[in-house]
Parts: sequence; C-alpha cells; structure tokens
Amino acid sequence: MRRRSAVVPRMRRRVAAVLAASVVGGAGLVAAPVAPAADAAPGVPRIHSAPTASGAASDAVRDAEYWLDDYGIRDAWSVTRGAGITIAVIDTGVGSPRELAGAVVGGTDLSGAGSSDGRTPVGSEGEHGTLVASLAAGRGTGPGAGIIGSAPEASVLAISIGFAGGDSDDQIAEGVRWAVDHGADIINMSLTRNTLDWPESWDDAFSYAMRHDVVIVAAAGNRGSGTEEVGAPATMPGVLTVAGVDRAGATSDSASAQGVTIGVAAPSERLVGVMPDGSYVRWNGTSGATPIVAGVVALVMAAHPELDAANVINRITSTARDAGAPGPDVAYGFGLLDADAAVRAAVPRVEQNPMGDLADWIRVNRRQPASVDGVTLAPPPVTQARPERPFDPVGVLLPTPLLLGQVGAPLLAALLVVFVIGGFLTGLIRAYSGTRR
Repeated sequence: MRRRSAVVPRMRRRVAAVLAASVVGGAGLVAAPVAPAADAAPGVPRIHSAPTASGAASDAVRDAEYWLDDYGIRDAWSVTRGAGITIAVIDTGVGSPRELAGAVVGGTDLSGAGSSDGRTPVGSEGEHGTLVASLAAGRGTGPGAGIIGSAPEASVLAISIGFAGGDSDDQIAEGVRWAVDHGADIINMSLTRNTLDWPESWDDAFSYAMRHDVVIVAAAGNRGSGTEEVGAPATMPGVLTVAGVDRAGATSDSASAQGVTIGVAAPSERLVGVMPDGSYVRWNGTSGATPIVAGVVALVMAAHPELDAANVINRITSTARDAGAPGPDVAYGFGLLDADAAVRAAVPRVEQNPMGDLADWIRVNRRQPASVDGVTLAPPPVTQARPERPFDPVGVLLPTPLLLGQVGAPLLAALLVVFVIGGFLTGLIRAYSGTRR
C-alpha cells in the first residue's frame, strides 16, 4: 500500500455559486498501520494475519472494526444482514475493490467526469465514496477477512457527483431523485454545505424522497475540517443526522460537530476502510460514522419491513444509549448507536418522524408559492385596495338616502330631546317670573 501523507478527504471551503462546502472528511485518512499482507509499498507498516489458538487465521483489518461488537452490529446479524435493502451513496463514485464485488447493483454519474455507472472515482479525493460504501455494505474478502459493512447483504447504488464546480447543489438534488426512482431505501450523504440553510431545489428533492419513505442519513461534519456547527443537509428536518465519537464513546473533538439536529452518534475515529485499489487505510470523520449508521438503518428495514421511514428512524433514536447530559443534546443527539436494540427491541409506533417534518418547515419558512411534486403550497394573502366611489355632485349638495338613513334619524332624535328640554326650562323660567310679581 502506498503511503498517504496528505489528509484525505479533507473539507473544502470552496465557494462556487451557492455551494459553500463539499465532502465531509473529518480529520481524514492517515498513513495506515493497517495494510494488506501482500503488495504493500516498501517502508509502509503492514499487519499480517496471525494464527489464533484454534489455528484459524486472525485478520487484522477485520479486527480493526471495533464498532461491530461495541455497537451491537454483529449481534444484530443473527436476525438480519440487510438483504433486500438498497443504500444509495451520493459521493465521489464507488470503486471496485473485492469487498464491494456484487454489492453495487446500479449507479449513475452526475458530475460529467465519471463513468455512466458511477463506478469511476471522480475528483481529487475520489476514494471517499469507496471508503463510505465499504463501511455501509462491504462484504469482506472471505470468512473473517477484509472490510465488512454494517449491512453486508445490502445493495449499493453508486451516484458520483463533482465538488469542484458550482453546480454541486443541483447535482445533489438530481442524485436524490435518481436514487428514489431507482429503488433506494436509504440515501447516505457523507457531505455538507457548511451552511445552516440549503437551496430550494433540495426542498423538492428531499420531500420527494421522504414521501417515498426513503431514509436520508447525513454527516454532521467535523470541527477538525472547519465545520464548527452542523450544516445542510444535516440541518434539514426529517434527516437522520450522525455525530461522531472516539474509541471510548466520548464526543470527538476533531471528527464531529455539534448541533440541535443531531439524531445519533457513532464511531468517527480510528476507522478503517478500503480504497478503490483494494488497499486499506485508517481514517477519521463523520463521513465514516454516517455509513455505519446507514447500514444499521438497513438492518432495521430488513427486520421490520412493515415500518415507514418515521418509525425506522424512531427505532434508531429511541434505542440509542444515552450519553452526555441526560436526554437529547447537541453532542450525541439521542445517544450512542445500538444496532442490536434497534433491530430487536419492542418499540411503540409513532406518528411523527422524531427528526422533524420537512413539509411543515417548508410551509412555514418558504415565503414564495412553490409546488412540491404536485402539492401546491398556499400563496401568501393578497391585500386588495377598496375601489373608490365615483364622484357624485348631487350627494355633495343634497343628502343622499343612505346619508339620511345614517345621520337623519339620530339628528331628529337629538333635536327632539333639545326641544323638550328647552320647553321644560322655558316653563320653569315663566313660573318663577310670575311668582315674583
């Protein structure tokens, strides 16, 4: 394996058109002490498989996936491994390492720089999409060997987009729709705009996905890459946002970000993934935590096919192990991921997505009329000026019947009262004068 000295993939703060940032990478890839036993570059540390007490080979790469046991994923596999569920990876394309052989069932390129099936990595950090896909649905290279994802029997749709130009927002919106139309049950988005808001084109695309009960899982971002607070799409209501924690389960100082929209926390440090060329690297970031969660979402869907998206997400959040301050918080969301509980626990049904309702947000916050896939939002109220009455010279000189009706009767009554009081006072004066004579 060749040595990687650069931090990859790192967060770009590229501003082009409305795009504020691109791929979430966290602290990024580091020169890895995990390498295949053969074909490693000279001078790069590598780990060989070693015999165990039983005589079986121990694979260092698989052993490095500590989250499989610590977060209940391996236990959940006794119920399901995600067969029948499709995860769309909107990223830099998904390569063809052995771990993903047979896993990728379709794809497309929206960047204009990749192959039509989404299998050619694009951009200077093209390996990112392959790393992400391997943690969601990697199938290993054999029994107990190679990278295995949270849902090793789930399928993958590879959607490659470009982050170097100014139309990434449009590509993402198109990618979401493409994923839904081609059978995705889950959309993994290990990326961020680094802004709290998002373009209106995302309103339509994400609403389309949510109406089709597609679960969108998004990365919170990473302080080490300049993301101090969660950015879109992780700020969008209805999206399952993933924060990152270290090996001990404490919030990561560099490979996570904080925000009120975080749903669940998962490992984002000392991760291991497979590159497009089949080599292995360690890397950090919520880019890796997100597909770990997306794979667990696939396990929940496979185990509970009767559930809609809101209830699938609810199983993830309601079974999470509370961490930090009691109750949901800005660092861990509802808590640490617990895959086995999410799959097995008795969880009451809910009517509302615990992560919010995007349609409600749009109705309240978008001022201009908009149409969301056939649903027309109500236009704002229109204030109409009263038409002016035409000039009536007769009405100026003489009272109109309406004016007489409105003014004449009260005036006549007032005059009558004055006449009675005047007569009474006049009588009193005359009586007084007669007495004095």
